[in-house]
Amino acid sequence: MLPSLFISHGSPMLALEPGASGPALARLAASLPRPRAVLVVSAHWESPGLLVGNAEQPDTWHDFYGFPPALYAVDYPAPGAPQLAEEVLAQLRAAGLEAQLDPQRPRDHGAWVPMRLMYPQADIPALQVSLPSRLGPAFQQQVGHALAGLRESGVLLVGSGSITHNLRELDWHAGPESITPWALEFRDWMAERLASGDEAALLDYRRQAPSAVRNHPSDEHLLPLYFARAAGGPRFSVAHAGFTLGALGMDIYRFD
Repeated sequence: MLPSLFISHGSPMLALEPGASGPALARLAASLPRPRAVLVVSAHWESPGLLVGNAEQPDTWHDFYGFPPALYAVDYPAPGAPQLAEEVLAQLRAAGLEAQLDPQRPRDHGAWVPMRLMYPQADIPALQVSLPSRLGPAFQQQVGHALAGLRESGVLLVGSGSITHNLRELDWHAGPESITPWALEFRDWMAERLASGDEAALLDYRRQAPSAVRNHPSDEHLLPLYFARAAGGPRFSVAHAGFTLGALGMDIYRFD
């Protein structure tokens, strides 16, 4: 059975400058059975209510600005998965979660950047489920539990965000060996609670974790972790760990 994954997707430039994360994602993909489809909950599709993308061919959305022209030329033409979207919608509703289909949403960089590094041939169908970020971690766990069974039918479930995400405090000149102490302390606290299965602490992370609000002034980039954790099995492992720009965590977690 496939695991579920939490991927820290970093800057959009990861698509052109993969650093250590790109090879880690490629190795991870190569180690897994080939999925029939990939379902991504991305920090970059926030919505008031729950939406399921069902476009047959989602566009590659360059949902950022100020980057080199080469990045805007990158395309990731993987097909959508409209039939799977109907299945996802039914499972969400069966779990008591109201959801709607969205045939227009393009594929944001939280989905296509890591997918391009994992499956560069763009030949695996992929769809996205939105992130109702105002509903918090517990709601994301409900979504993950509702869709966990898809792993048994060959669907790779991915939460794409970042284990730390305070863009205002990044050091754009820092090397990979430079790690900000408050970001490291938060990352380690989260990893320890994930390893021990301390759900109460994880759900209350903004009050209990060190420098929680500093690491996540808003928590949309951490919420996909709760989806991935609930969608996967009980065994937590770290597929990759590291930082870039001093305080941007690039960890990749799997749940088997």
